[in-house]
Amino acid sequence: MSEEEIIKYTELADRRVIETFKQATVELPDAERLFSHVLNAQHIWAYRISGQKPKYGVWDIHPKEKFESLSLENFKQIKVALNNHPLDQRIIYSNSRGDQFENRVDEILFHLFNHSTYHRGQVATLFKKAGFIPPVTDYIMLKRDHLL
Repeated sequence: MSEEEIIKYTELADRRVIETFKQATVELPDAERLFSHVLNAQHIWAYRISGQKPKYGVWDIHPKEKFESLSLENFKQIKVALNNHPLDQRIIYSNSRGDQFENRVDEILFHLFNHSTYHRGQVATLFKKAGFIPPVTDYIMLKRDHLL
């Protein structure tokens, strides 16, 4: 699987979650907090790869009305970062506590996409508890539907 396909998958799965938030008729503060965290992490990692200071903190909370624009900006930034940095390039970065680490771009991407999937599952559970049918975001299901 190419990095383009995993980006496309993550973008599509996130878009489905965002659509569910748009249709929600009740407030879902825990789900909004978790999905804000997903968007923040994507933003932070894309900026780290590019050597830029992130605009958002790990647990900043965004209103659901901003999820779509934040996601579009994240994936634009992720694609720019990948166009400018080969997958085997080592990136030195600091975490939110200021501790310094070094990882390859492909390792960072694997973490970023795995992290997104993990928290989308938690958001889906919160949707279900609130009485909403969670969106289908399983990779293989989207692949079978020829969306990837």
